[in-house]
Amino acid sequence: MKNLIRLICLSVLIISCNSKDDSVVLTDSDNNIMVEEEMIPLAKSYEASPPPVASVSSVPDQPVNTPVAVVNKKIIKDGKMGIATQELEKTKQKVDSLVKSNGGYYANETLDNAETESIFTLSIRIPGDKFEKFIAQVESGEKEILNKSIQARDVTDQFIDLETRLANKKSYLIRYRDLLKQARNVKEILEIEEQIRALEEEIESTTGRLNYLSDQVNFSTLELTIVKEKEFKYNPSKRTGFWQELKQSFSKGWFGFVDLLIFLIKLWPLYIIVAVAVYLWKKFRKRRKSKKS
Repeated sequence: MKNLIRLICLSVLIISCNSKDDSVVLTDSDNNIMVEEEMIPLAKSYEASPPPVASVSSVPDQPVNTPVAVVNKKIIKDGKMGIATQELEKTKQKVDSLVKSNGGYYANETLDNAETESIFTLSIRIPGDKFEKFIAQVESGEKEILNKSIQARDVTDQFIDLETRLANKKSYLIRYRDLLKQARNVKEILEIEEQIRALEEEIESTTGRLNYLSDQVNFSTLELTIVKEKEFKYNPSKRTGFWQELKQSFSKGWFGFVDLLIFLIKLWPLYIIVAVAVYLWKKFRKRRKSKKS
């Protein structure tokens, strides 16, 4: 009996010890699980966190340089000016010197020497970058400015348009010449040659217009008139004497009579026609009277 009680107590003791160990293990496993569950989100939050602000701002932004097309303005300058002077030749020599020193030339030069005034009319071509300087030099001195008009025209758009058209036409011309080498029959050759001829004419015309614009841009034109007023002097014409005028009157009268006589002689065909007409009319009238009687 005592042995049985001891066996039961020993069994209860063993069972109680096992239950404590299990509870410790479970507790440890629970703690492990809790630790793992707490560590995992921390690791994820670390991986997903953005880089520090200092690392982003440590690299400065580099400005992007975009190329800007620079277009040279094409300006045509021209003008008109009139000046009055008391020393015409001296002023003209000064203008000659200014034209030469500024690299210009005369496109046209005329002199009109009338009774009341002498006028130099000059068409002057001056490099465009020296046009204003030349005008200021002409205005300086004791000369009187009678009139002045200066114009400036911007032809940049026309210039660019002509250059673009010329480049396109030259490109087409190269393509047509390549096609001409590949032509297979006479008809294709003639058609391509006609297109080439038309393109060459257009290229020549466009090149001429472009050269004209370039010349107008590179050299400005000034129409300059230099005027010198003259003092009016009355010069009465010498009058002939009475007998001389009488002699001239007789001479002119005689020459007038001769001219009239020659003019009447030149009308002889008309006299014949009138005489024949009168003769036929009289003859017709005479026959008519005889019939009535």
